[in-house]
Amino acid sequence: MGFSKDQLLNRLQELEIDYSKYEHPPVLTVEAQAKYVSSSEGALCKNLFLKDKKHRYYIVSAMVDTKVDMKVLSQRLGLGKGGIRMAPEEALGELLQVSLGCVTPFAVVNESARDVSLLLDKNLKNPTRCIFHPLSNDVSISLNTSGLDKFLRSIGRDPVYIDLEVNPVVGKDQPPDLAVYVPFNSVVVPELPNKTACLQTPPKNESGETKPVTSAKPSKSACKFKNVAENSAPLAFKNPEKFVEEILDKTSALFLSEGKGKSVEALTETQRKRLASELTHLAIMYKNTAYTEGFQAGKCYQPKRL
Repeated sequence: MGFSKDQLLNRLQELEIDYSKYEHPPVLTVEAQAKYVSSSEGALCKNLFLKDKKHRYYIVSAMVDTKVDMKVLSQRLGLGKGGIRMAPEEALGELLQVSLGCVTPFAVVNESARDVSLLLDKNLKNPTRCIFHPLSNDVSISLNTSGLDKFLRSIGRDPVYIDLEVNPVVGKDQPPDLAVYVPFNSVVVPELPNKTACLQTPPKNESGETKPVTSAKPSKSACKFKNVAENSAPLAFKNPEKFVEEILDKTSALFLSEGKGKSVEALTETQRKRLASELTHLAIMYKNTAYTEGFQAGKCYQPKRL
């Protein structure tokens, strides 16, 4: 059973994250949400739930007016031009444990979403507050990005903000800049026929940039582009000492946030479950970075042929 709306809001209160709540009828699109939540309360956001050909999943949360070009995003992830599309509705319940119209950055709180990559639009940092659904589309909450970041770090997620509107060249000498954020694990979710892909629908004038690509030619093997630029991986995953510090910081933060009023046995069991997922995520990032560094070193070394 995934987190409920009330559990999430209680969690935000425990973390002393300031937010405002707006109740309204269930909505499936950003346009419908805008009828009940004034722009003066914060910036509305669109949330895309995506899937690549190897059954790896992504949430992309962006400002409403940010253009998200699926072809460009796919290339920047190292998946080729047509390597990413909207995720099937079945994956909402299986992975995010939310219903249609409820895609949100907060969905990564669920253990089932541990392998879902969360990419945040850097423009989210511009407005004073941003508006998201708290796992249910009959409520909206507004908060600033520092509050969102605090929540993500409390569950072992480092916030990843990217520029979704740039179109960098990707090629032999220019590896994909977002490849480090491709999930390590695949998750196969059975799909039912004649089901539409799911997302919190952006305004109509944005539909051209967010439709999945179905006619693109097969791309070259993504393994050729798994490397990233030398400075694209976080420092903590290039330096063993920094990596250990990252683990200790996350452990300390969890004990401080949840240690009040619990017995040692209950606290230990709770932290063991939470840390297992978080440390696995850190180890995967470290492994991916090691792969990247090794690939770059291999490109620079060309042994002479006999």
